[in-house]
Amino acid sequence: MRILLTGGTGLIGRALCRFWIARGHEVLVWSRQSARVPALCSGAQGIADLAALGKAEVFDAVVNLAGAPIADARWTAARRETLWNSRVLLTRRLVDWMLQLQRPPAALLSGSAVGWWGDAGERELDETSAAGVPDFGSTLCAAWEAEALRAREAGVRVLLLRTAAVLAADGGMLQRLLPPFRLGLGARLGSGQQWMPWIHIDDMVACIDFLLQSADGAGVFAACAPQPVRNAEFTQALARAVHRPALLAVPAWALRLALGEMAVLLLGSQRLQPVRTLQAGYRYRYPELDGALAQLLRR
Repeated sequence: MRILLTGGTGLIGRALCRFWIARGHEVLVWSRQSARVPALCSGAQGIADLAALGKAEVFDAVVNLAGAPIADARWTAARRETLWNSRVLLTRRLVDWMLQLQRPPAALLSGSAVGWWGDAGERELDETSAAGVPDFGSTLCAAWEAEALRAREAGVRVLLLRTAAVLAADGGMLQRLLPPFRLGLGARLGSGQQWMPWIHIDDMVACIDFLLQSADGAGVFAACAPQPVRNAEFTQALARAVHRPALLAVPAWALRLALGEMAVLLLGSQRLQPVRTLQAGYRYRYPELDGALAQLLRR
């Protein structure tokens, strides 16, 4: 396949580039860091400007994973603008370009997040479920997806992949959590009863590839393991994996005071099952948290 990728220098994008290039696919990465793309992305070609590609370019698929990190800074007005521009406006530019192509790609897989559902509490969710309590994150995801869906105007098959917290050995949430947990300072967040969907990086990559290769799939798919856990369960599982206790707790009020509305990323609950992903035929390599953590820590 010939694939155009946004967000290629991020955690998931780098892993996708390794996976696809090792299998002989041609990957082009649209990035502000285009000169660094070959080194960061396993030899993929960097593209600084979509206009340079022209209207006659032919791609089998476009994968849109771009977006400034959602949890790296408090959601001030300036940060919200950055998050909006890097997701919604970038996707608008991408789809506008696709609509002008003489031969649009067969598929657009566009990233989103389980935050689309907001805080859904104890309600059981799948890809067909309505959203829960709205917040900035859920509003952002909805606008992001709406821009991607415009590609259907050109007959493009659009897949919206709502992604859970990705567990990886070389970045993301797990890399931030490991230092305190290895010191015995692991802590549950708030009550710890909030549901916390997650996915192993290898399943994330394989799921994206599987959905692109499945010619008849479209619409919303959940990228999360089929066994969600509560935050308290995740805390204890990670503590076991590093052979340390986890006896502490961070009160919900302290997180809300420190993070403002962004605290919903830690305290919100999505009891999510990837029903459509499983129905499409994808089989998870790491469906259980203990096995996923053990494999990642061996790396």
